[in-house]
Amino acid sequence: MKCFKHGAIKRGAIAALLATVALPALAADLMIGRAAEPSSIDPQFSRTGNNQGTAQLMFGRLIEQDANLQISPGLATEWNAVDDTTWEIKLREGVKFHDGSALTADDVIYSLERTDEVPNSPAPFSDMVSSIDTMEKVDDLTIRIKTKEPAPAFIEDIGRVFIISKAASEGKSSEDFNTGTATVGTGPYKFVSFKPGESLTIEAFDGYWGAQPEFKDVEVRFISNDAARVAALLSGSVDLIDAVPPADVARLEEQEGINVVSAASGRVIYLGLSQRFDQAPGVFDLDGKPLAENPFRDPRVRKAISLMIDRQLVVDRILGGAGVPAGQLVPAVLGGYAEDLKPDEVDVAKAKELLTEAGYPDGFALKLYSSNNRFPGDGDLVQALGQMLTRGGLKVQGVEALPYNVYSKAASAGDYGAFVFSLGSSTPTSAPNLSSLIQTYDKEAGTGAFNRVRFSSKAFDDALAVALQEFDAQKRDELLAEATRIAFAETPIVPLYWQKVFWGARKGITIDGGLSEYTLAQDVKRVD
Repeated sequence: MKCFKHGAIKRGAIAALLATVALPALAADLMIGRAAEPSSIDPQFSRTGNNQGTAQLMFGRLIEQDANLQISPGLATEWNAVDDTTWEIKLREGVKFHDGSALTADDVIYSLERTDEVPNSPAPFSDMVSSIDTMEKVDDLTIRIKTKEPAPAFIEDIGRVFIISKAASEGKSSEDFNTGTATVGTGPYKFVSFKPGESLTIEAFDGYWGAQPEFKDVEVRFISNDAARVAALLSGSVDLIDAVPPADVARLEEQEGINVVSAASGRVIYLGLSQRFDQAPGVFDLDGKPLAENPFRDPRVRKAISLMIDRQLVVDRILGGAGVPAGQLVPAVLGGYAEDLKPDEVDVAKAKELLTEAGYPDGFALKLYSSNNRFPGDGDLVQALGQMLTRGGLKVQGVEALPYNVYSKAASAGDYGAFVFSLGSSTPTSAPNLSSLIQTYDKEAGTGAFNRVRFSSKAFDDALAVALQEFDAQKRDELLAEATRIAFAETPIVPLYWQKVFWGARKGITIDGGLSEYTLAQDVKRVD
């Protein structure tokens, strides 16, 4: 038995915004200005970072993670691998939901069953529960789960699913979570109100099983515009903001009464080149007509585009140095990183040679798409990519940057041929990122949940499957690295960089930021 037990804006622009931004005076104990809002309060609706960062305020999980993704007991205190395909999970005693009811095995089983059945989910949690074969309630605080095959990282997988109250949510829709009808969790904060496009209000839960947060009443305001968000901090309308533009960091550090917090990030920013359809949306011949064949299905074209991009220039010019050029999905601090897999260096001559080999000696035309409020500099990034691809021999007919809530739904639906997106790291290894982003999409199997480009490689899938069944952690990391090498020999996506993230806070408070990037009220602390 294997046992795991654990007890860029100018000064004038800022001044103008300070005069024009009309935000009410501080009312809550803590006011947070966030760049992106969740698409739903339903914690199982979407696994995008802004949704998960919101859910973590109000809902608990079987295991918890610190800001650097290291795991610790959450709603589960003990997990035992009885054999290679059987797990027994012990729940924490005395955990209460926000309505005062006790957490039981029934709630956990219900939550794990529901997470794969949420209608219209743009980014489902399917791969986190896809290995489950059967679940059995042993007693109120014990669950036994059989997996379809050996799954050494099983607890890390299901540990990312938020647990909800069966009594409060059974038969309810995602909209019922938005109104608060079904929003009954075990997290440090309980739901008060949600106004889409405006704010989320929460209140500390006195019955929380863990450490009480320092701030009782919290309002999270959604301020997508970078300049307006910075202005809100400077005017005192909010206490803390996330996604500080790198170009504004030095200016904020010079402001009396403002504290800037920074952290390395596990989020990879990438260019997706969709292989999903026979004709790629937004891709044209040189006469402006839709291209008859999808050029992105040819790995030579994908490699050529990667060779057109000056990653270091992007990091230096757009991020002010606050990033690291990427050639794979996860940074070196996480397991499964392939040491020998470096970012492509700019080689326009080689790029044009590859385009010619692929049948596009004169290139082709395309549009580029991006969000404009998901991560620092996203709107500027897509403009820079347009210039680089033009120099590389392609005809960029335009770039479009949209609010993330609109953009992410369209990207998930396959509306874009060439698009900028990102993926954060959710565990200490590359396994979930490889599985969700570039493993072959299979809705029934729960793989490729974020594989918006629909890359597919049997050699990679087979190598990943072997890695995911390896119980020895060091060997598993080596196998994950080898699977990564196999995939990136075909340039499944074009990794650009791992970003560094910044928060701005009024003097007297700080936040424990880290690889997760989440802006959690429970991580905000008072300081002298």
